[in-house]
Amino acid sequence: MQIIETQIPGLLEIIPQVFGDDRGYFYESYNKAAFENFGIHQEFVQDNQSKSSRGVLRGLHFQNPPYAQGKLVRVIQGAVLDVVVDIRKGSPTYGKHHKVRLTGENKMMFWIPPGFAHGFATLEDETIFSYKCTNLYNKESEGAVLWNDPALGIDWGLENPLLSPKDEEARPLAELDSQFHFS
Repeated sequence: MQIIETQIPGLLEIIPQVFGDDRGYFYESYNKAAFENFGIHQEFVQDNQSKSSRGVLRGLHFQNPPYAQGKLVRVIQGAVLDVVVDIRKGSPTYGKHHKVRLTGENKMMFWIPPGFAHGFATLEDETIFSYKCTNLYNKESEGAVLWNDPALGIDWGLENPLLSPKDEEARPLAELDSQFHFS
């Protein structure tokens, strides 16, 4: 397994060791001991999966403390542009974003600790996105940052994405009173 540290502290791109032959492939998508060796000392309590058509944009979502979630994300089938925004007050990278392309073919994973707004744009039809969470979903603690907030400068590579009403109504980062703090 190869771990790539990003320019934003805490975010990790993970490239698993894939064993393939004419029958297909095998890889460990999660191994607690291996992840702890890379500094991810988290207990995952909920797994989620979504299926989306090309052009769907989901995000930028987060859950406030005490229900904040860390996420280990990957694509089982298809492709996404995965994007996170640092919303930790006092962070030297507050308001900065990081993007990574996750596909069923590259099998990359992305570790997103609490304190980041997360979203993705699907680049192929029938994309299946999977993520492990460190906390249970709690509707009252959910929040969102406007996906196309000009202050964030995110190029999603989509002209007119398909959005949920929640994502259409999200507010810009400047209006967020973040409950997350950089430590």
